[in-house]
Amino acid sequence: AGGHPASRPGDGGAAAAGGRGGPVSLSSATEADLDALDGIGPTLAARIVEWRRANGGFASVDQLLEVPGIGPGRLEALRSQVVP
Repeated sequence: AGGHPASRPGDGGAAAAGGRGGPVSLSSATEADLDALDGIGPTLAARIVEWRRANGGFASVDQLLEVPGIGPGRLEALRSQVVP
């Protein structure tokens, strides 16, 4: 019953909360969920949540380009980590 390399004992509910278990939903993630992603810190996480509040959510990952501080390079780095 060998485990998968991605599952580590002690992860608890991290995957369910948007941890390394799969992509994080831009439409429901908390600032803490977003901050945990590679390439996003607390300031950018707060901007994403604020953009979501002001615009009613994300219909596409590409809308991250409308968030101040996210350019094409960062979008591509985040694309595999998030879903609308």
